Formats: sequence, C-alpha cells, structure tokens
Amino acid sequence: MNERFYTLPPEKQQRIINAGFRIFSQNSYRKSPMQEIADDAGISKSLLFHYFQNKKELYLFLWNKAADITAEYLTLCRCYESTDLFEMMERGMYAKIQIMCRYPDMAAFAIKAFYEREPEIYEEVQRSYRLHFDQKAADALAGLNPDDFIPGLDLEMMHRQIYLMSVGYLWEIAQRGDTVDAKTLEEDFKAMLEFWKKVYLRNPLKPKPPR
Repeated sequence: MNERFYTLPPEKQQRIINAGFRIFSQNSYRKSPMQEIADDAGISKSLLFHYFQNKKELYLFLWNKAADITAEYLTLCRCYESTDLFEMMERGMYAKIQIMCRYPDMAAFAIKAFYEREPEIYEEVQRSYRLHFDQKAADALAGLNPDDFIPGLDLEMMHRQIYLMSVGYLWEIAQRGDTVDAKTLEEDFKAMLEFWKKVYLRNPLKPKPPR
C-alpha cells in the first residue's frame, strides 16, 4: 500500500474505507470492481490504484483494518477489563454499535470475507482470522472463574459456541439483506445474553458484587 494514503485527511480515508467495505460486502471478491469502489468513494479509479496497487492489496488492507478498528473500540469500551464474561460481551456489543455508526458496512464485509473462498485471498484471510480469534479468546477467558459456571463446563468451547452464534446472527441478517439499526442490535443481543446466562451460569440470577 502507498503510505500516501495515510496523508489524506481522515474523512477522505474513511470515505475510501467505507466504500471498500460496502462494495465488497455486496459482492464476491471476484465480482467487486475497483471502478465501483472508486465511484462510491468519490475518487478516480487511477487514484485508487495510486493508493492500492491492486484489488488484493485493498481487500487485505480492509480485512486487517476491520480487525484494528474492532480492537480499538473494544479497548475504548473497556471490554477486557471485566472478569464477568457477560458484562464483557455487553461492553463488546456497545463497541460494535459504535463501529456500526462510523463504519456501517464493516460487519457485513468481515463476515463476507470470512466465508470468501477465492484462492487469491483465502489463505491470508483465514490465517489472520485465526490469529485474531485466538487472541480475543485468550483475553476473554483469562480472568474467568470456573465456579461461576455450571459444573464441568468447557469454558473454551462455550466461548467458541457463543462467538459462532453471534456471527451466525449477523450472517443471517447479511444474507437477508436487512439493515439493522443500533436499537434492534442491542435488543436482540441483550435477549441472547439473557438466554446464555440461563444456560451456562451456575446462578444466573445471582447479583453481581459491587465494583
């Protein structure tokens, strides 16, 4: 990537990033034209190629950018400062809502990229995904107390199940082409959190100790 991209004003960078998220989330990798991304960003195709030498470079930049944005917002929302898994997840939900407001097509892009099977980018996306997922899982599981959960529960398996169910919810929405606003996302996710508490916690109604 041409480092001159980072010399652009932040709003212009965001416009190009959002255009990439939007076009790649609506089409397969192969059927996403650079011209359409340039048009959506309000720049010429030649200028887009000035910043990114080819489609693969732009795609992988956006994939890694999505991971960086997510990590930034999870940190801002103090997601991993709690040792309560479900409080952690609730903070994560608010982080994702903030991301949706600034990067409305990022979640759909990330899900589409995860399921993309184009050989040109498949291996790099999957390798990067595994690295980020393993780190997030380690952060989430580090401070958990097994005594808070039903006896014999595999905490790592529980975390993976919850993660996959959350991704499945977003994938279902993306497949239907629905636009989800922040209020709907919050309501749906809170309902899922309450369900998971009843399934996994030893005492789901036990009040939290003061912090």
